[in-house]
Order: sequence, then C-alpha cells, then structure tokens
Amino acid sequence: TGLTMQQQEEKESKQLQNNNEVEEEEEEETGPLPIDRLEGSGINASDVKKLVAAGYHTVESVAYATRKELTAIKGISEAKADKLLNEASKLIPMGFTTASEYHKCRQDVIKLTTGSKELDKLLQGGMETGSITEIFGEFRTGKTQLCHTLCVTSQLPLEDGGGEGKALYIDTEGTFRPERIVQIAERFGLKAEDVLDNVAYARAYNSDHQNQLLIQASAMMTESRYALIIVDSATALYRTDYSGRGELSARQMHLAKFLRALSRIADEYGVAVIITNQVVASVDGSAMFASNPIKPIGGNIMAHASCTRLSLRKGRGNTRVCKIFDSPCLPESEAMFSINDDGIGDAD
Repeated sequence: TGLTMQQQEEKESKQLQNNNEVEEEEEEETGPLPIDRLEGSGINASDVKKLVAAGYHTVESVAYATRKELTAIKGISEAKADKLLNEASKLIPMGFTTASEYHKCRQDVIKLTTGSKELDKLLQGGMETGSITEIFGEFRTGKTQLCHTLCVTSQLPLEDGGGEGKALYIDTEGTFRPERIVQIAERFGLKAEDVLDNVAYARAYNSDHQNQLLIQASAMMTESRYALIIVDSATALYRTDYSGRGELSARQMHLAKFLRALSRIADEYGVAVIITNQVVASVDGSAMFASNPIKPIGGNIMAHASCTRLSLRKGRGNTRVCKIFDSPCLPESEAMFSINDDGIGDAD
C-alpha cells in the first residue's frame, strides 16, 4: 500500500497502545463493582448513601440481597427495593453459565499456602479463596498458629503461594499475638513492619459485635485488596451468650446469619474465609463405643455453612495431624505438620 515503512510502524504502535489501554480498562473491572455504579443506572445518590450506611458497599451485595432485607433499610420503599434489585441484576451476571465456563473460573482460584508442604499437598495447593474453610480441634492443636501463619502467607506474591493481599483478623478469644506474626514474617523474608501494617485486627466482645465487625470488614474490603479474613473462633462467644436448650434455636439462627454474611463476603470479594471452631465431648451412652468422642460445636448449621472442614488433633511432641473432615472435592486423608517458632512447617 501507499504507506511508508515509518507510517506503518507508527500505525502498529498506535494499535498496540490502544490495545494496552483497553486491556488496562478491562483489568480495572475485575473484583466487586463499587456501589456508586448504581448512580449511573438511575438510582438517586441519597438512596446509595442509605445503602452504604446499612453496610451495602458493592453492587453484588445489593444483587444478592432479598427484597425483605432491602425494605428493612430506613427510607427504602418496596418500589425502590424492586428498582434496586432490577438495576443491580443488570450489572451482575446471575443466570446460568455452562459447566466448562465455570471450570475455567475454578482453575483461576488462588490457593494460600499454609507454610507446610505436606498440608498444602493434602489441600491440593492450600486454603482456597472464595469459600469458607473451618478448622476445628481441641485446645493446643494449632488452630490459632495456623491462622497466624496464614496472615503472613496471604501477603506473599502469587508465585510463592500467596494472595498478594492484606489479612483481616477477628479475634474472640484474645489469642492474637503480633509478635508471632513478626517471627513468621522473618521466615518468609518479609519486612515485619509492613506485614503488621497489612493485618487489620479487631477484638469481638459479644456475638452482636461480631456481626457488626463483618459490616465494617466489607467496607474496608472495598477500599483495598484483601486476600484473607479470619474469625478465631467463630463459636466461642455463642457458647456463653446463649445458654441451655431454651436458647438453642435463637443461638443457631444468630450463628446462621453470621455464617451467611461470611459466605457473602467470600462470594463478593473472593477472599479466603478461615473460621476456627471449638469442640464438645459427647458424654452420652454412645460415647463409650465411639472411637473419637469429640465433635465440633455449632451443629448442622455450622457443618453446612463451611465448604471445607479440617479436623486437627495432637501428634507426638510438636507435631499435629490434620484430617479432611468434609470437602466437596478433596479426598478424606491426613497430613502431619509441626508447630515451629516460625509458624507452621513440615514435621521432621
């Protein structure tokens, strides 16, 4: 054609530039959509403010909400709730896709390393993001130590088995120790100050406060990239706030709402949700014949909410054994790991 070589090159470089710009725009679109996007769809700014005040920070959170939940917000009428749901569902794909498309999405799921190669092998790569993993066991089985190690590994680069994101820690038992984080950070060659700055910590004092903290957590997650949220332990406060059989159904309902909020955070932000759970010893007649009289508390509600359940028990000395108790895709098997000064590692 009539173009000189130089013009041809300029034209190609311009095209490349445009392609890069398009790619950059597409990259920005990943992750949850901020709720301000609804303003472009004909929703009043004042209504958006009401949603934010009620703890809805993303378009997803509105799309996944029920009509009843939205009308419970002060100043949102039924007609407004319908309009909100209608507009949100246009922005968020909520219909059917093929299994092959979903399979592609599943292959991109990030796994967070636990610090132990054996444990990672058992979990086929590590703790899965975008779903709830429950860890239960007696005291001194390494639940909190595993949580501390994950706080650090979630900040590692993706190629090192990390999540390149911050961690959020809700502590109900008062067992969070920043000095442990410092020791573990040194092992992975990270700067201790930076690692500590990237861990958001909150102490929960009762079961209602625990729910409030989740609303704050979702607000923080819209502002910066988080890879992990830990609740250690999810059930400790419920054991004391509700007592006896008379309050059992109220307790389970409250717990179910809390777990539902957690699973929604996992869906919206694609973070790994790790909850620890306490155990109860069965003392009825059947306990005599049971090989393991210890079972996790929280009943069926807890069992159905968590995607993967890991049971920890003591081994010899510093070693612990992790068993897959329930998982949709991992086989039931065991792995040994040890608790070292610098976090979770392989048993010798």
